[in-house]
Amino acid sequence: MEIENFADEFGPEKVVEVYNPKVGLKGILVIDSTARGPGKGGIRMTPTVSVEEVFRLARVMTWKTALADLPFGGAKSGIVANPKEISREKKKELLFEFGKALKPFCPKYYIAAPDVNTGEEEMRWFVEGNGSLKSATGKPKELNGLPHELGSTGYGVAIATLVACKHSRLKINQARIAIEGFGNVATFAFKHLAESGAKIIAVSDSKGCIYNPEGLNFEELLKVKKETGSVINYQNGKVLKNEELFGLETDILIPAALSDSINENNASKIKARIIVEAANIAITKKAEEELFKRGVLIVPDFVANAGGVISSYAEYFSRQL
Repeated sequence: MEIENFADEFGPEKVVEVYNPKVGLKGILVIDSTARGPGKGGIRMTPTVSVEEVFRLARVMTWKTALADLPFGGAKSGIVANPKEISREKKKELLFEFGKALKPFCPKYYIAAPDVNTGEEEMRWFVEGNGSLKSATGKPKELNGLPHELGSTGYGVAIATLVACKHSRLKINQARIAIEGFGNVATFAFKHLAESGAKIIAVSDSKGCIYNPEGLNFEELLKVKKETGSVINYQNGKVLKNEELFGLETDILIPAALSDSINENNASKIKARIIVEAANIAITKKAEEELFKRGVLIVPDFVANAGGVISSYAEYFSRQL
């Protein structure tokens, strides 16, 4: 998509494409708005990330930081690479060089953070390349980052889900929940919702979906994921294809994986009363319109997962050197 096709009165202010053929780096930075402060947004690493996708994510960050009343603007970035096909050292090199290339923009105009396929170690490499601890949040503890164990984004998703249940007059201890994904956000959302009394009946990862209508045990599932690499090896459940998760008989659906996972191909199959967007831009515009007409309550991403950027604010302004 050409820039002029999505530019409007709000932004984007800057679209930067980074190329470094020596290391095979192809990166994208979109700073949507700095009206409230430097653009805030994570770095995702996927083989398909594009300028259009990064812009859509940056725009979500503009609304998210404004809604949370934080002194940040909206931005996002991406590195075109498949982390499953490169070594740890190669990934480190790409993040280091990306941080180095963005020195003219970070941290004055852009502050990075973890996103899809990036975490606290990747933020370490990015700030090492950039030369400023202020250039990213979500860093390791020894670099003044907030502890990963807090799981603020997933906790925020859980809180948003509880509020949505009250709005829909659905008792959480009677709710069945399906979660797409089992990464950082999904695991903490699962944990907190289970502790609140909800029954999590399905979760998925890149290998497939595990389903048990009687509920899944969080500690056992987490152990299986760590020891075997996939939730599908959980013994007390049925293995399904990833796409089957969206058609399950459930009260709440939480997409917590990639963008546009709910789309025109599966929206009609969804039976959930409530959808909580843990992932950014998890629903396409047409699918969202269809679900809204059916009376499905959708908690948008810039509300549901704002816990992450709120904790980023705490790290940036209270723990920076």
